[in-house]
Amino acid sequence: MVNQTELERELEAPATSEESKSTADSTPSDATTSFGDLLSEFEQSHSDTPSDGAEGRAATVVGVSGDAVFLDVGLKTEGLLALDKIRDRAGEVKIKPGDKMRVSITGRDDAGYYTLSLLHVEQPKDWSGLQAALAEKRTVTGTVTGLIKGGVTVDVGVRAFMPASRSGARDVADLEKLVGQEIACKVIKVDPDDNDVVVDRRAVIEEEQSRAKEQRFTEVREGMVVKGIVRNLLDYGAFVDIGGVDGMLHVAEISYGRVAKPADVLTVGQEIEVQIIKVDPRKRRISLSMKQLQADPWTTAADRYHVGDRIKGTVSRIADFGAFVELEPGLDGLVHLSEMSWSKKVRKPSDVVNPGDVVDVVVLGVNPGDKRISLGLKQALGDPWEDAEKKYAPGVIVEAAPITSLTKFGAFVQLDEFIEGMIHVGDISAEKRVNHPSDELKVGQTVRALVLEADKARRRIRLGLKQLVPTAADEYIAEHKEGETVTGRVTDVARNRATVELGEGVQGVCVIAERAEPKPVQKAAAPTAAPQPAVDLTAFTSMLTSKWKGGGGGSSAPSTPASLLAAPPPAPETDSKSGALKTGQVRSFQIKKIDADKKRIDLELA
Repeated sequence: MVNQTELERELEAPATSEESKSTADSTPSDATTSFGDLLSEFEQSHSDTPSDGAEGRAATVVGVSGDAVFLDVGLKTEGLLALDKIRDRAGEVKIKPGDKMRVSITGRDDAGYYTLSLLHVEQPKDWSGLQAALAEKRTVTGTVTGLIKGGVTVDVGVRAFMPASRSGARDVADLEKLVGQEIACKVIKVDPDDNDVVVDRRAVIEEEQSRAKEQRFTEVREGMVVKGIVRNLLDYGAFVDIGGVDGMLHVAEISYGRVAKPADVLTVGQEIEVQIIKVDPRKRRISLSMKQLQADPWTTAADRYHVGDRIKGTVSRIADFGAFVELEPGLDGLVHLSEMSWSKKVRKPSDVVNPGDVVDVVVLGVNPGDKRISLGLKQALGDPWEDAEKKYAPGVIVEAAPITSLTKFGAFVQLDEFIEGMIHVGDISAEKRVNHPSDELKVGQTVRALVLEADKARRRIRLGLKQLVPTAADEYIAEHKEGETVTGRVTDVARNRATVELGEGVQGVCVIAERAEPKPVQKAAAPTAAPQPAVDLTAFTSMLTSKWKGGGGGSSAPSTPASLLAAPPPAPETDSKSGALKTGQVRSFQIKKIDADKKRIDLELA
């Protein structure tokens, strides 16, 4: 653009004869020639500004000084480009001497340097040029001259209006920064009658972004490591600008550690380094990752964690089958439900732990290949069965133990925080047969039980209720002692032992000693005599007693039948020591041994 003062001087200076002749020949006879026509002719004949095509001209950076870049544009004089026009989004100027770029020459400054622009389009000179730009949807250049209500004014050869919504600015502050800048825009309305021109910068920006995106999309490759600017944060990830094209950084790809949401670790505008892990040409999607540039903690997990190690961790989440414990960022171990407590009362992980709890655990297994570490919570508390055999030895009475559950074969009793005992259905009552524990017991009821068995290897403690209820045998044992002679009835004889009923519900066992058979005695032969009938001694005694009491017909002594007196007395069926025992006999026995715990009474013939 020619300086107005220079134009005025040229118009006022006297012309030479040749110039006058030339001017006379070329000046139209019409006196109504406009000032605009004269100005146009003057610019065409006196312009020393080289004309650049739509593609601009190649330029080489020769230096950077102050707020401008000096470039060699292939002419005698260097060009000057404002630094503000080549700053990136971070405000940095990343050029150095020798760099190449394309520019357009827009004029000269007071020092004689060419003024340059990165915009390779021309400014319309008149209304016809604006109408052509509108019809052809061409991009034009203009200079933002001021801020007005609803937008800004732009000099595109004439005064034009650009709405704020079409400026590409995000807010009023960005809009104010446009004042004085040269911009590229599109003409979207031309009305010469009303001197109304409307331009749109946002459309140009979107086109440039689209071209840059397409260009950048063809350049990216999977595996590339690039820098990007976080543009937007969502609950599931972040959009990152990696140089004209956006990639998606999923929340799971931010870190090996657990990240609840991207906003916890990222901010809009933050510059980050990412790796391209997937490019989808069909959907035009690029997937990014930050954690792929970090060390995977699982690769060295086997070096840091060993079976038996006791470590602290934080419960990160729970599932139906157990709880996950974070040992370090990106490395979680699993505490299975069965490894949470020594007792059987744990039904779900939340009965023991909750997310956020800091717990002590013991490493049970390490499998880096499958990214699994098995942990035990109960092992960190110590095995309660180490002292169970001493604490719950047979014969110990357990007081006020609550019943936790009932099954068809028995009831489970909570002995302490981690150990349960079991009462078999047959050990519930001694008075009657119990078909199901629920007939006599209920969950939550406290009982007093006797420890019958403690088996650490099988982790089982057997209890009994009926053993603590006094019985007839207990009372009998309390009233008798070893060596005492008692009377009992033989109820059963089997080989060398007999069962003896000592009282109702009280039984003893008598061991029968084996006796040698007596040898027969040989006697001299006697005259054969008539066989004598067997004599019933009991009947004989009863008869004598009866006659003695009745007086026997006045005699002072009872008379004895001659047949009975003549017969030899019969041999007794048994003697007091060695006679054979028979079922139903009532005999005298001596208590040989008493075992109160087993309620056993050992006897021998008295």
